[in-house]
Amino acid sequence: MPLGQQLGGRSLPRVIVAAVIVTDGRVLACERSAPPEVAGRWEFPGGKVEPGETDEQALARECAEELGVRVEVGARVGPDVPLAHGRAVLRVFEVTLLDGDVPRALEHTAMRWLGADELDSVPWLPADKPIVAELPALLVDRPA
Repeated sequence: MPLGQQLGGRSLPRVIVAAVIVTDGRVLACERSAPPEVAGRWEFPGGKVEPGETDEQALARECAEELGVRVEVGARVGPDVPLAHGRAVLRVFEVTLLDGDVPRALEHTAMRWLGADELDSVPWLPADKPIVAELPALLVDRPA
């Protein structure tokens, strides 16, 4: 539920969703271009869940906007990651590209496909680091 909605007199945290896109045993990482305090840091693509959207709908929309791809949203990856001193939460999902779609960096400075042995080769945003820790098992289970 979006920030500002109330549950028992309490504001619920804003939900941010992100995609773990795995192809050929490698995961897609995207370099932030803005805002200045996070530019140059790496993340999984995604964004805010808007009012009336499910997590899955928001992630499909964000993948279309940021990467120009259609996706199928799958299982959760890792636990909720608290953000902004509890005012937001990051939820990450496995995502499959549809119909041969190829991601393009429409809102990011750069993109890289990283294998399990390359996960530490980019400076991840702090919120994404707990998810990065979950990836080696996912990448090993995928055909190369």
